[in-house]
Amino acid sequence: MKNIAGILAYSAEENFKNEGRPDKWTDLTDITKENRRKQNKYPGQILQVSGQLASSVNTQYDENSAMIGSNLPYAAIHQLGGQAGRNKKVKIPARPYINLTDDDFKEIMHETEKYLKDD
Repeated sequence: MKNIAGILAYSAEENFKNEGRPDKWTDLTDITKENRRKQNKYPGQILQVSGQLASSVNTQYDENSAMIGSNLPYAAIHQLGGQAGRNKKVKIPARPYINLTDDDFKEIMHETEKYLKDD
């Protein structure tokens, strides 16, 4: 399961690095870009203003399972999208940073088959 947790972690890192895989994330709005310019934080990567979200993603595994996630309160809104801000007036598009590609799934299946044969 340790190898599968590694695949999950690598996949999330690649998603941040590439700003979405296989499809690019929705670009920032012009308002967000302007706000970041005022703070000297633009141009830059979409979900990495401070790097907190990317560094909060962690994996856990045991003998029978592997998991990935973040404990940040705003992590889910970026992963799934939805309404945010005061009175939920701002619509944030989903930018799934925990998103497996077909190749990731193939690697996980390969590791799972190895695990089941060794058991």
